[in-house]
Amino acid sequence: MVQGSKVFAPHRCLGYVSNHIPLQLRYIKNRKEHLIVTCAGKFFLTYGISHFSLLSVSGIHPSDITCMTSDTYHIYTACENVIYAWRRGTELKHVYRGHAKSVHLMLPFGIHLISIDEGNKVKVWDIINENVLLELLFPIQSFKISAVAHPKTYINKILFGSKQGSMQLWNVNNSKLIYSFKGWDSSITCLEQAPALDVVAVGLASGKIILHNLKYDETVMEFVQDWGLVTSITFRTDGHPIMATGSTNGHIVFWNLEDQKVASQLVSAHEGAVTGMICVPNEPLILTSSPDNTLKLWIFDMTDGSARLLRIREGHSSASTCIRFHGSNGHNILSAGNDSSLRIFNTQTEQFNKSLGVASYNRKVSKKRKKNAEDSLRMPPIVFFASETTREKEWDGIAAIHSGLPLVTTWSYNKKKMGDYKLLPERLHKKKLKTECSVTATCLTLTKCGNFVIVGYTDGYVDRFNIQSGMWRTSYGNPSAHDTTVRGTAVDSLNNVVITGGSDAKIKFWTFNGKETTPLRTLSIEESINFIRSHPESSLISVTTDFFSILVIDVSSKSIVRKFWGHKAQITDATFSPDSRWLITSAMDCTIKTWDIPSSQLIDHFKTEVPCISLSMSPTGEFLATVHLDNLGVFLWSNRSIYSRVSLKNLSPSDEPPLMMLPEIINEGIKVEDDDEDEDELNKEFISKCQISDELVTLSELRNSRWQNIFNMDIIKQKNKPKEAPKVFKSAPFFLPTVASLTPKFDFSKNNENKEQGNVITLDKNFHTFSPFGELLDKTKELNNFENVVETLKSMAPSMIDFEIKLLDPDVGGTVDVMVQFLKCIEHMLNSNNNFELAQAYLATFLKQHFKTVMVEPKLVSMLPTLQNCHSSTWNRVQDRMLYSLCVVQALKLFDQ
Repeated sequence: MVQGSKVFAPHRCLGYVSNHIPLQLRYIKNRKEHLIVTCAGKFFLTYGISHFSLLSVSGIHPSDITCMTSDTYHIYTACENVIYAWRRGTELKHVYRGHAKSVHLMLPFGIHLISIDEGNKVKVWDIINENVLLELLFPIQSFKISAVAHPKTYINKILFGSKQGSMQLWNVNNSKLIYSFKGWDSSITCLEQAPALDVVAVGLASGKIILHNLKYDETVMEFVQDWGLVTSITFRTDGHPIMATGSTNGHIVFWNLEDQKVASQLVSAHEGAVTGMICVPNEPLILTSSPDNTLKLWIFDMTDGSARLLRIREGHSSASTCIRFHGSNGHNILSAGNDSSLRIFNTQTEQFNKSLGVASYNRKVSKKRKKNAEDSLRMPPIVFFASETTREKEWDGIAAIHSGLPLVTTWSYNKKKMGDYKLLPERLHKKKLKTECSVTATCLTLTKCGNFVIVGYTDGYVDRFNIQSGMWRTSYGNPSAHDTTVRGTAVDSLNNVVITGGSDAKIKFWTFNGKETTPLRTLSIEESINFIRSHPESSLISVTTDFFSILVIDVSSKSIVRKFWGHKAQITDATFSPDSRWLITSAMDCTIKTWDIPSSQLIDHFKTEVPCISLSMSPTGEFLATVHLDNLGVFLWSNRSIYSRVSLKNLSPSDEPPLMMLPEIINEGIKVEDDDEDEDELNKEFISKCQISDELVTLSELRNSRWQNIFNMDIIKQKNKPKEAPKVFKSAPFFLPTVASLTPKFDFSKNNENKEQGNVITLDKNFHTFSPFGELLDKTKELNNFENVVETLKSMAPSMIDFEIKLLDPDVGGTVDVMVQFLKCIEHMLNSNNNFELAQAYLATFLKQHFKTVMVEPKLVSMLPTLQNCHSSTWNRVQDRMLYSLCVVQALKLFDQ
């Protein structure tokens, strides 16, 4: 298997909230809180309704989720023709296989689950046993199922709605058709149980909402919304007779069922269709979700009974175009999207995600107007921006250029809004910006001090603006800096030199004040320049060309110091690592490459399924953030070199990079196919060898206190000695035998019997009172196998070891032969190169306690030279290796210096 990137590992994705799959609402009794479940493609998210905090992210499905539903215990998701049941949002409990086509409708029904696939087949599943209890096949030509509901109090009854407009009520217990409803000659889009029994709300593609009585097959009420197809229906249950309906253009209508008229409206509640809408039970709250990647909570507390926005979770409704880390802590990412918005994504928690708003030609007017007017004032998407934190609390710290526009907008990170200035040079003021002006802004940069913005244009001009006042200050060149389009600008950290690059294949260096009309130096290269990226702390800038090469230029020497080749398509973005040692680039060939600047080599590369169009390295070096073509989210890759040892080697740019999946689909929460052999191999625990090599010295795994305290047993005993002598009991112990009488007396009859017997025991001359440890040593005389002896010593406490070694002396019950066996045991431990520190401790204790006996016994004296040779050879070998390692380390230190 081809390995992925050695430097970067998939971490997580940001910016996904919801899609077209309707949201689900579950009440968790233990939490005493409602949980919101939204779908985001191949996974679903769980939010708490109290603070809209993200609680969990599910496992990743093999492909996009096609439908989703829930009950008290499970969340059910369908992916193609397979259904999954989840507990607690992350634990996969059941998998249901059996559908031949993709599942598009599901309904929990007690202990059963009803599912309908695109082939119009209905299956009733036993949730626990995962088996099919009933199958129904409906003819697609006459009754294509488009909605399903369970009417309250209708036991074993399921109501099906069709695209042909008719409805059928079925008993799923005996698989019989109960009743057929004629319908209304329009496709049924949704079915919802009304608070009143026997009444069901039917949403039609024509825009009609029918409240129909199933028991009498009569229409109770009929409403029509002006915005066409009904996408969702819900009812308030907090004592107000209000029905809410959603539409495809994002509007919501609240109907008063008593007065049978419109109570209020939410115009442009979402930018997309309102596909999910649920009223919170017994609360004046309503939840809505939409394919515009937003989740909103509305509260009915206005004086006219209408709803206002209470909480929101949102991301880009269109694909992201440009991202940059903002600030020095690396927690916040600025992201621009095709929806003309600028957003902040926090890498730690979604609760800190913010929106800086949508770019508008007149921000104040667009706030007051409705959607149609707002669209005319909305500016084109942001294609590139730059930010600076130095003076962001005093004035705007973000400048952005828009697709096809000459003006540059400013934004305030501190105030979380679009700024009041639109930077435009004086020469373009007289032209109509939207129609006649053919000049557009192509690149910009912010100075490190946060005071100036330098902008390049397609007519070759480079202008400098003051971002605090929005005033034009100067332009570079005479009259223009380049003869063709300016592709990149940069400024050094001290505001001394301005660098510009154009499609004329020239890089020019200008004095910052712009008083000189000629550049300080001009570098001519072979290819047209694509863009320029700079490192904020060093004097390095990177220049990419239209022929896929990368130049690294030192601003101080105004010369090219490195050149890299390797990409096979247009380079889309580049970023430096915080220490300016790495340059990371992305291209339309779907590759992301990491170049080592000091060694001028490619050290890492990998490939993704979708091209990366923008990337940024965290100021702390912890994450690499990327956005990819036609993707809403921001993807984070963790830098392995921060938390682990990474061995890098030079790679050839012509090598095929390994394919890596985006972080959103790197997850093992779901496993479609079981492979027991691979799983056992992965779960197999690695057990290290006790001794790697016989030539090395191995220490024991015991704690230091288990052998170091042996040397200080005298001191320990002295400290543990009681301060006072033990006191004698005044009364005899209770367990002494007594004779029953008026006056208690002790029973000495057994002692008298023993005295009368007068048995005398004579001891043998060879009799020895060995302790259990002494007996174990005595048994080793024949085979000299000391494994059990060593294990016994390792299991003893230090005080017990000291005591057992004392008992080896002949004066206290031991023998010289047993002492010899103990020394042979030490010799065995030294020769085996195992338990080295224990052998030293035991030998030192033995010699300390029995040195007088050792000096007078020939058997013991003869053992000493052997022990000395074993000890010397072992220690000399350890010392040689240790000194060699120290010399190598010292030599490497001198080499680095």
